[in-house]
Parts: sequence; structure tokens; C-alpha cells
Amino acid sequence: MATNHLPHPLPDPLVDLIAVRFRVLGEPTRLKLLDALRDGPATVLDLQAKIGTSQQNVSKHLGVLLDSAMVTRTKHGTSARYAIADPVLFELCEQVCGSLRRQVAQLGSLWEGAPVR
Repeated sequence: MATNHLPHPLPDPLVDLIAVRFRVLGEPTRLKLLDALRDGPATVLDLQAKIGTSQQNVSKHLGVLLDSAMVTRTKHGTSARYAIADPVLFELCEQVCGSLRRQVAQLGSLWEGAPVR
């Protein structure tokens, strides 16, 4: 896999763009929507059923994801289907989840070795 090398130090405009991307990803409902879209393109109603929130809430968060180019929207008659725009998002999630998994394992081993008080 090719890696893109970022300039160091990061220029302020790039830092701002990166911060926006992480703020978008920092909302639990949006993470649930992205996770639901791992199964493939879906409508608002499909996603509403999968994550168990209101249609208005799903639409609002999909709008944010669409504005940030993390998802795409394709019109199909009177409805629209949303899909992941860049599968690299899942690589990022795998990196974060792997890191969390290691942290939890380390904390668990520390907890197991702690004396009972």
C-alpha cells in the first residue's frame, strides 16, 4: 500500500481540514451510519431501521457526512441511496479499534494483577 507523506510541520489550513474530518467522525450516530454502510448502499429508511434512530436524525447526519465527502448519494426515483465515498475510512477505523483493543487488553491484565482491597 502506498503512503502519502504529509508535510511536516503541517500547514495551518491542512490542520484545519484534518480537524474538521475528525470532528465529523467524532459523533456516535455518524459512526453508526458509516458502520451500517459497510454492508453496502442504503436509503435513509434502511439506515433508520439499522441504527434505531429517527428519520430526521439519520437525514441530518447523512447531510454532514455528504458535505464532508465521506458518503455519496445516488438518486433512485423518489429516494436516494447513500454509500461510502472512500473505503479508507474503514482502514482508519481498524487502526483505532486495534489500538483500543490493545489498550483494553493491557488494562485487563493490569486489573487481573491488582491486589484485592
